[in-house]
Amino acid sequence: MNLLTVENISKSFGELVLFDNLSFGINKDQKIALIAKNGSGKTSILNILSGADSPDNGQVNYRKGTRVSFLEQEPDMDPNLTIKETIFASDNEVLKIIRAYEKALNNPEDAEAYQKAFEAMDRFNAWDFETQYKQILFKLKLEDLNLKVGLLSGGQKKRLALADALINKPDLLILDEPTNHLDLEMIEWLENYFAKENMTLFMVTHDRYFLERVCNEIIELDGGKLYPYKGNYSYYLEKKEARQEQEAVEHHKSKLLFKKELDWMRRQPKARTTKSKSRIDDFHAIKEKANTRRKEHQVQLEINMTRMGSKIIELHKISKSFPDKPILNQFDYNFTKGERVGIIGKNGTGKSTFLNIIAGKGEPDSGKVIIGDTIKFGYYTQKGIAIKEGQKVIDVIRDFGDYIPLSKGRQISAQQLLERFLFDRKKQYDFVDKLSGGERKRLYLCTVLIQNPNFLILDEPTNDLDIVTLNVLESFLLDFPGCLMVVSHDRYFMDKIVDHLFVFRGNAEIENFPGNYSDYRAYEDSQIQEKRDQKENTNSSSKNSWKKENTSAKLSYAEQKEYNQIEREIQKLENRKTKTQNEFTNPELSGDDIAILSKKLQEINNEIEIKTERWFTLSAILES
Repeated sequence: MNLLTVENISKSFGELVLFDNLSFGINKDQKIALIAKNGSGKTSILNILSGADSPDNGQVNYRKGTRVSFLEQEPDMDPNLTIKETIFASDNEVLKIIRAYEKALNNPEDAEAYQKAFEAMDRFNAWDFETQYKQILFKLKLEDLNLKVGLLSGGQKKRLALADALINKPDLLILDEPTNHLDLEMIEWLENYFAKENMTLFMVTHDRYFLERVCNEIIELDGGKLYPYKGNYSYYLEKKEARQEQEAVEHHKSKLLFKKELDWMRRQPKARTTKSKSRIDDFHAIKEKANTRRKEHQVQLEINMTRMGSKIIELHKISKSFPDKPILNQFDYNFTKGERVGIIGKNGTGKSTFLNIIAGKGEPDSGKVIIGDTIKFGYYTQKGIAIKEGQKVIDVIRDFGDYIPLSKGRQISAQQLLERFLFDRKKQYDFVDKLSGGERKRLYLCTVLIQNPNFLILDEPTNDLDIVTLNVLESFLLDFPGCLMVVSHDRYFMDKIVDHLFVFRGNAEIENFPGNYSDYRAYEDSQIQEKRDQKENTNSSSKNSWKKENTSAKLSYAEQKEYNQIEREIQKLENRKTKTQNEFTNPELSGDDIAILSKKLQEINNEIEIKTERWFTLSAILES
C-alpha cells in the first residue's frame, strides 16, 4: 500500500541547486534510508516530506488519513511543559484516554468519572499502551516525568522528541539522525524496537550498523540522481560498486566513440544531408557524455606528524567527582606509542570529563597527569567550530597559514587542502554560518588534523558526517601512526579503528577491555547468557521453591492488565485510609461513630494487605 508519492521535486537556495526533479515513493512497512553527501539536501528532503518546508517545484502526495511523525535534528518543543505534558499534548486518542484516567485517579470523590475512565481504558486496550509508553521513556532515560523541557539538555530534548514520535505510532515515521545523542545501549534497544514493530520508516542516518540491521531499502542521492537499492547496507555497498564499475566501462566506451565521431566531424563535407545532421546531433550528445566526470573527491589526510618521545601520558591515581556523581577514583594508566583506545559508556558516566582531563582542559580533584614533552594534542570536541561573524570557509584555514606542511617535505595551499576536504573553490568562499551541520563538522575536523598532532582525541567525531567522509576518515585513522583516543556511539567506526576499550560503567567504575566493540558486545552477551543458565539451573534444582512453576512464565494479558490496575487500586485505598484516619480527629464523634470508623479502617487495611500480596506475586512472575 502506497503511503506517499514524491513527484519531480526541486529545491534551490539562490544559485545553489540542491536537487532537481526527484521522484520516488514510500510504501507501507518499508524501512528506507536516504544516503547522500553533506550539503546535498538530505535534511531539506525530510523537511519537505514532513510538511515543514515546501519544494520549489513538484509535489508530495500522501494517502488520505496517513499519520506522520517527524524527528528533527533540533526539535522545537514548548519549554514550559513537563516531559509528561509534552507526551500527552499529542492528538493520539489512546493517550487522551490514559490522561483522563490518571485525572480520575487523582480525584477519587468523583466515582462516576473514574468508572467512565476505567471502562474507556478497557475498551481501547489502553493498559498495554500505558506500559509501552512508560517503557519507551525508561529506555531513553527520561524517568523524571515532571521535569520541565526548558531544563533538559540538547540530548535529552532529542530523546524526548524520539519518545514522542515512537509513542504516537504513526503510519510513517521520518527520522533525521535518530541515533545522535543516544548511547550504545539505547541504540541497540531502538534497533530491536524497530525490528519488532511494523513501522514504516524514512530516515537519514550515518550509523552503518543501524542501516544494516534496520533498513530494507536504501536510496542514494548522487550527482543529482536517485539510485534505489532493495536491501540493507551490505547489499548497497555491493551493488553501488557494481554500478560504478559499469559506469566506468560506459564512460570509456563513450570516450572511444567520441574520438571516432570527432575524426568524422573534421573530415565531413560542407554539404550536409539529413543523415549527417542527425549524426552531428548525436555527436554533441556523445561529447557531453564523454566529458562527464564523476566528482568522487577523496579526502587525503597526509599530515606531517610530530615525532613522539618515549614518554607519552601517565595517569597517577587521578580522581574526579561531581555532587552525587563520582567519575574517576584513583585511576592509573600509562599510554604507549601507537595506542588506540575507544571509550564507551552510558550518557553521563564522565567520558567527556575524562577527555578534558587528558587534554589539560580540566583538572582532576586529586592525582597527577604527566604529559610527555613531545606530545602535541589534536582535540575534536562536541562543541564544534567557533563561528566568527562574516568569516568564510577559506579564512578558517588561512588562520593556520596560507600553506600547510605535509609528509615528506611537501606542502599544499589552503585552497588545495579544502578541496581535499570536499570544499570546491566556489564553496570555499561561502560564509561558515551558511554551511550545513555536517559541512561544519568536516571543516572543524580539518582544522584539528592540519595542526599535525601526534595524540588525537576525538569526542563523537562521526556525528553529522556523511558516509563518504566517514570512510575517508577511517582510512586516515588506520594509517595514523600516533596515539588515538575516541568517544563514539558509531559501532562500525569503533570496530575499525580501536584496539581496546575503556568501558565507563558509572560510579567511577572503568574497565579496560582488550578488543573492539563487537568483541565487547559478544563478551557481554555471553556473560548474560551464563547468568541466565545459572539461574535456570538453580531454580530447577530447588524442588520446594514456590517460584519453580513460574521461572520461565510471563504474565498473561489478563494478569498484565491486573498488574497495571492493582498499583492504582492500592494507591486509591491508601487515599481512603488517610481520609478515614483524618475523620478520627473530629471531637464531636460519638462512641458508635468511632466503632463504625474503626470497622471501616480495618476493612480498608485488610483490602490493602490482600492486594499488596497479589502485587508481590505478580511482580515475582514478571521478574523471574
